[in-house]
Amino acid sequence: MTIGLHQYLILSCLLFAIGFFGVLLRKNTLVVFMCLELMLVASTIGFVAFSRFNAAMDGNVFVFFILTVAAAEVAGGLAIIVALFRKRQTLMLDELDELKN
Repeated sequence: MTIGLHQYLILSCLLFAIGFFGVLLRKNTLVVFMCLELMLVASTIGFVAFSRFNAAMDGNVFVFFILTVAAAEVAGGLAIIVALFRKRQTLMLDELDELKN
């Protein structure tokens, strides 16, 4: 049995929804960061699926750029998270509200 385009798109949508609601509902900075990465992976799956079923290389080029951006995001995001933890000794978003006022 072969997997069709709609199964890949359903998987992509489910992963994106999990990541989106994780960003909205979670309070831990690391978990929010992982949910953002999950959303990037979901969009990558969608691009690869469209590229495979349309016999085009455009989706693969987008995947390359998404992975490059994800690698840069991981490096910058984790550096910011480590700096925040060293300064505040917490990763909870509710306690990181100094710029609010």
